[in-house]
Amino acid sequence: MKNYTRVLRIALSHRWNVAAAVLCSVVVAFFWAFNLAAVWPVVDVIMQNRSLHEWVQEEATQADTSLAAARATIENVNQQLDAAPEAEQAELHRRLAIAQHDAATFAQKAQRIAWLRPWVERWMPSTPFKTLLLVCGLVMGCTLLKNALRIVSLVLVGRLGAQVSRELRDRFYAHMLRLDMAEFSERGRGDLMNRCTNDLGAVGGGVQTLFGQAVLEPLKMITCFFAAAMISWRLLIVVAIIAPIVAITIRWLAKAIKRANRRAMEELSGIYETLSETLSGMKLIKAFTMEPIERRRFEASSRMFYRRSLKITFYNSLVSPITENLGVAMVVMAALAGGYLVLNQETHLLGLRISNEPLTHGMMSVFFAMLVGMSDPARRLSSLLQDIQRASASADRVYEVLDREPTIVDPKNPVALPPLRRALVFKDVNFAYHVDHPVLIDATIEVAAGETIAIVGPNGCGKSTLLNLLPRFFDADSGAITIDGVNVRDVRLEDLRKRIGLVTQDAVLFNDTVASNIAYGADHPTPAEIEAAARQAHAHTFITEKLSDGYDTIVGNGGSRLSGGQRQRVALARAILRDPEILILDEATSQIDVESEHLIHQVLEEFTRGRTTLLITHRPSTLTLADRVVVMDKGRVIDVGRPEELLPRCDLFRRLCHVNYRESA
Repeated sequence: MKNYTRVLRIALSHRWNVAAAVLCSVVVAFFWAFNLAAVWPVVDVIMQNRSLHEWVQEEATQADTSLAAARATIENVNQQLDAAPEAEQAELHRRLAIAQHDAATFAQKAQRIAWLRPWVERWMPSTPFKTLLLVCGLVMGCTLLKNALRIVSLVLVGRLGAQVSRELRDRFYAHMLRLDMAEFSERGRGDLMNRCTNDLGAVGGGVQTLFGQAVLEPLKMITCFFAAAMISWRLLIVVAIIAPIVAITIRWLAKAIKRANRRAMEELSGIYETLSETLSGMKLIKAFTMEPIERRRFEASSRMFYRRSLKITFYNSLVSPITENLGVAMVVMAALAGGYLVLNQETHLLGLRISNEPLTHGMMSVFFAMLVGMSDPARRLSSLLQDIQRASASADRVYEVLDREPTIVDPKNPVALPPLRRALVFKDVNFAYHVDHPVLIDATIEVAAGETIAIVGPNGCGKSTLLNLLPRFFDADSGAITIDGVNVRDVRLEDLRKRIGLVTQDAVLFNDTVASNIAYGADHPTPAEIEAAARQAHAHTFITEKLSDGYDTIVGNGGSRLSGGQRQRVALARAILRDPEILILDEATSQIDVESEHLIHQVLEEFTRGRTTLLITHRPSTLTLADRVVVMDKGRVIDVGRPEELLPRCDLFRRLCHVNYRESA
C-alpha cells in the first residue's frame, strides 16, 4: 500500500474537495443511524397506544419511584449493617453497592427526563397517531436529504478521482518522455500503454471508492456502533467477540486479491503488446499467411489472463458470503442474549451486568436495527475490497515507472557548447547494450567541420549505435565524443540536441497536418518559412497538387496517407527548417522509389554542402555525397578514406560496393 499512499497524498492536496465529500458522508451516516433509531418510538410508544406526552410522564413517575425504592434499600441496608454479624456484612456490602449503583442510574435518568419533559410537552404531538405522523415525516425528510447529499458526494468523489487520474496521467506521460531510449526497447509499447490507461484508470477508480463508499460505509458503521453502545455497551462487547475473526479473514483475502490483480495486469500488458505488434505488422502477417500462428499466440495470452481473472473472481466470491455469515452470527448472538434479558427483565447475563436497568422491547429493537445497520455497510465494504486492492496493485505498476530515473541527464554544472568550427571527434568509444556483447570497440572517427562522412558496413556492425551516441540517446561506456574539444556529456541535452538534425530510415510523422509535421521542433516558424523548407525538399509540388487540403492535410497515423517518398521528403523539410549544425542521415533513402531517391539526392546534395553531416547508407548514389567513407565491421572502425582510395585497399568496402552496385543495377 506504500505507492497507493502516494496516490492518496495527491488526492488530499485537493483539500476542499475531500473535505466537502467527507462532510457529506458524515451527514449521510448520521441520518442512516437516525432513521434506524426511529424503531424505538414506534415500538415503545406508538404501538403501546401512547403519545410522547404520556410516555415522558410515565418515565418520570417510574424514575422517581425507582429512585425512591433504591434510596429506601440503601437506608435499610445501612441499618442492617450496624447490627449485622461479621459473617453477613460481605453480602450486605454487595447489596449496598448494587443499591447505590441503581440509585445513581435512576437519578441520572430522572435528570434526563426532567430536562426532556418541557421540550416534549411544548413541541411534540399529544396523540399517538400524530406522533406516528411526525416520526414518518422525519424519516421521509431525513431520507430525502440523505439521498440528496449522497448525490453531491458521488459527484465530488467522481471529480476527485478524475483529477487524480489526470494529474498522474500527465505526470506519467511527462516522465515517460524523460526516460532513456533503452527503456523503450526493454519495455514494450503495450505495457506502457496499459499502465498509462488501464492502470491509471484503476487508480482513479480506487480514489473514488476510497473517498466515497470506503469513507461512507465505515461512518455508517461507527454511528450505528455508538448508537448500539448507548443502549448497552456491555452487550455490544459480547456480540463483537466475532469481529477479530472477520478482520483476519478480510486481511488474508485483501492480500490474495492484490497479488491476483497484479498478475492479471501483467498478463493484460502482454495482450496489449501482442495487439500492438499485430496491428503494426498486419501486412507481413497476411503476406506470410501467419494468421493461425498469431491467433494461437494471442489465444495463449488471453487464456492466461482468463485464468488470472478466474482467480480474482474466486477470491471476490468469498468476501461477501464470509462477511455475511459472520454478520448473521453476531445478530444471532445478540438475539439470544438480548432475548433472554428482555423476556426475563434481567440486567445480568452469566453473572455479568449487561445494563443498568431492564431493556425494553423498543430498546432491543433499536439495538438489533443498529447491528443490521452495521452489517449492511460491512457487506458493502467487503465488496469494495477488490476495487481498492486493484487500485493498489495499479499504483505499484504506475510508480514502478515513475520511480525509474533516467541515466541520460544534464550535468550538474553544464558548460556552453561552442559552434562547431574545427572538428567533431569520436575517441576510443566503447559501448554495449549487454555486458557480454560489445557493440562498439575503440571506435575513433574525426569529422572536420563542414565535412560529410558516410559510414558503411554490414548489418549489426554498430553504425546506427555510433550515431545514436552523438545526441546522447545512449551514453558510451568509455571513450569520449567531443565538439571542438567539449565533451557532449558536459553540456545540456537541450543545447546539444538543438544543434542536431535527424532523418531516419522510417520517416516518423505524427497524425497532424503536413505543416505541423514540417514545423515540428522549429521555433514558431511562419507559413512562408514552412513553404520554403518544403520547396527546398521538393515536397511543395506534391503537397499542393496531390493532397486535398494542401499543407492542412492530416497525414494519418505515422503518415499512413502519404507514400514512402512523400513521407521522407516531409521529414527532410522538417530537418531543413530546423537548419541544424550537424545532420544525421540514417538510411534516409533506403526505402523509397527511384524517382523519390533522385529528388531526395538533389535535396541532400544542396543541403549537406558546408554542413557537418554523418550518413549511413547502402546506396552507391548516396556515397557520392561523402567527402570520406568510414568502414566498420564488428564494432570497430577498420578503414577511413575517399571511396576511390578504399576500393583498392579495403576488401570489405569492395565487397559492399559490389553488392550495392549489383542491387542498384
